[in-house]
Amino acid sequence: MSRENHDVRQWAMSQNRRSFLSRTGTGLGAIALYSLLQQNQSPTASAGQAGVLKKLHYPQKVKRIVHLCMAGGPSHLETFDDKPKLREMHGQPMPESFTKGQQIAQLQGQELKCFAPQFPFRKFGQSGQSICDQFPKIGAVADELSIIRSMYTDQINHDPAHAVFNTGSSLAGRPSIGSWLLYGLGQETENLPGYVVLTSVGKGGQSQPIAARQWHSGFLPSQYQGVQFHASGAPVLYINRPDGVSLGQQKKLVDTVNGLNRQFNELVDDPEILTRIRQYEMAFRMQTSVPELMVLSAETKETFESYGTRGGDGTYASNCLLARRLLEQGVRFVQIYHRAWDHHGGIKRAIEITAKEVDQATGAFLQDLKQRGLLDETLVLFGGEFGRTPMAQGSGRDHHIKGYSMFMAGGGIRGGSSYGNTDELGYAAQENPVHVRDIHATLLQQFGIDHRKLTFKFQGLDFRLTGVEEARVLQEILV
Repeated sequence: MSRENHDVRQWAMSQNRRSFLSRTGTGLGAIALYSLLQQNQSPTASAGQAGVLKKLHYPQKVKRIVHLCMAGGPSHLETFDDKPKLREMHGQPMPESFTKGQQIAQLQGQELKCFAPQFPFRKFGQSGQSICDQFPKIGAVADELSIIRSMYTDQINHDPAHAVFNTGSSLAGRPSIGSWLLYGLGQETENLPGYVVLTSVGKGGQSQPIAARQWHSGFLPSQYQGVQFHASGAPVLYINRPDGVSLGQQKKLVDTVNGLNRQFNELVDDPEILTRIRQYEMAFRMQTSVPELMVLSAETKETFESYGTRGGDGTYASNCLLARRLLEQGVRFVQIYHRAWDHHGGIKRAIEITAKEVDQATGAFLQDLKQRGLLDETLVLFGGEFGRTPMAQGSGRDHHIKGYSMFMAGGGIRGGSSYGNTDELGYAAQENPVHVRDIHATLLQQFGIDHRKLTFKFQGLDFRLTGVEEARVLQEILV
């Protein structure tokens, strides 16, 4: 062993990288870097910006995805699934044949009465898509949408239901969709994370918390986890350099830390160290790229008016505008959570408020992507973790997993189409039921990936996003 390597070994026995950073008074600082570099215990990792797939399984239809996550469980009966029969039966007992022996959240053991859709529905676009009249801007792009009205899922509470949608499992520690995509395909940009998460809070419903595990890399290498950007103020915590520290000084610190990491890796050959080196370098580059991303002076007055925001105000509309800018910079997966849809009571007024928060910006976002030529290579997913009951919970609706709606749009999607249906009362998916894992299989195929072949060995098993259960690609909604 060389004297140099011997010295490094002796140093490593008495120090660790985190204590080194915490004792330095300059640079990004331990807190800043650690917030971007959570620990991961995975034994293997992939090198570089490229993904593990050297050859795609199918022709690639899209390069990016935006998940507009309506957190809280939007009611399909006040968005995309009109039920005339339920209107007729408003206030009458819910037929026991629908509910006997079924899992119901807070209505278990209570008298179940039919609760009519609270708003009229209209036909939109040349395709005549049936959409609630509270969403006219989404209706204006109806011919771009494929509305799926036969969704169902496994978990009836918010956090595990989000986990199912994000990771394919309610168990903690599984990788999220975005992490699987980066693992398979890599990322296109070196100056921004390949997977960015944005959140906003609405005023029309209970705001359920969203755990960071929903965008974690799980047992995949930590370089694939999502990075949360903040909708107002500094987009990333501690992104600015400390006062009195120059760019050159900071670069010197990062280079020094990475040099020590590389020497240590020569001794222990730990792929997670290489991941950490890349993340240090990414954090340093983000100090320039992220502030530039937030400068909105190039946006036109018409763009601001179409979205309904000036940007940087923490709203869903602001996040949609930021998402478009992230896509333009090569970010592969953008996830926007709008926490506003948990409507156990007062659903009519709540939907009026929430619809105003999301309708204009969603319609503008889709039109903006199309006008800029981005929609053909972008997959847009809009929906929540579950739906709401056709039975009343006072003036609201309870959680519901048997049937709900969402839509997809963008590259390779058959616009102006509808798929599947619930029964006449909107209780359960009846025609062409679609499980969450079917959505996963479909979006992976749009990226050119066979969901059965993108795997990662962990604890002796080959894991995949769609799990061991059967999953099918929704060929009927694809062109």
